[in-house]
Amino acid sequence: MADADPVSDFAAAVLAGLAASPKVIPARFFYDRTGSELFEAITRLPEYYPTRTEIGILADCAADIAARVGSGRAVVEFGSGSSAKTPPFLRAVGASAHVPIDISAEFLGMAAADLATKLPELNVYPLAADFTQPLVLPAEVAELPKLGFFPGSTLGNLGPAAAVDLLRAFGGTLGEAAFLVIGLDLRKPAEAIEPAYNDAAGVTAAFNLNLLHRINRELGGTIDTSAFAHRAFFNADLGRIEMHLAATRDTAFTVLGRPFRMAAGETIHTENSYKWTLDQARLLARAGGWEPVALWTDPVPLFAVHLWRRAAAAIEP
Repeated sequence: MADADPVSDFAAAVLAGLAASPKVIPARFFYDRTGSELFEAITRLPEYYPTRTEIGILADCAADIAARVGSGRAVVEFGSGSSAKTPPFLRAVGASAHVPIDISAEFLGMAAADLATKLPELNVYPLAADFTQPLVLPAEVAELPKLGFFPGSTLGNLGPAAAVDLLRAFGGTLGEAAFLVIGLDLRKPAEAIEPAYNDAAGVTAAFNLNLLHRINRELGGTIDTSAFAHRAFFNADLGRIEMHLAATRDTAFTVLGRPFRMAAGETIHTENSYKWTLDQARLLARAGGWEPVALWTDPVPLFAVHLWRRAAAAIEP
């Protein structure tokens, strides 16, 4: 299946999202090269607990995961980014191959080359694709048993129904003998979560605002980015962080020649990041066609790493 034209996909989503009420642009469009680099910078910020917490958990549990799933699996990493967490994990689980999947082809190429220097003995087959869409894995791993790797609580960017659909799609991609290692951020008070999305250095704000710069660069936009500010807050009723780009004054602009207006205070909703209880995570797994096998958390706990097995019922016709 041929991939959709990424520029056309971006253009269609932006034009539809800016015409909607309220305005919304899907979070997957953050990740051009600049956005990917900014997100990697976010993961190193002192306020951003998920990455370092998950890395610590994975270091503690990787040997246990390997014992449960067996060695020789192809590790398929969804939304791989820089694959910073991946080399120790690949070694620990005895991976036979690695398929990093990321929407940013340029960033993926650099990350795959870096990984090849760190693990020269491992076959790496990068796949530039939107993992929320149907995927065909490289032929080189078609006959290998698969271990999905989905760290970073990226599933939280989707609402519950869409998250279930994605988990079912992962099952179809990975096959009937598959396991999935997935990181999920845990539900906790707002004051423990919000600083991670409102860092003092303003890197998350730059990441959010880069979406407007990307529209200007790639879609001929005339957006005055100084008329917008980053907003992020925890919506306790829905159990999620919301990120918005808020107009600080009345503003007008065009995208691909189409005019748009925004009043002061109006926002473009750019991202959600759902936080889960352990019970919710178990329900999510089963609804998505997976059977929980084990989980590990940090002592607080802030974050959880789960091991799921593809449920037998999920492979029945």
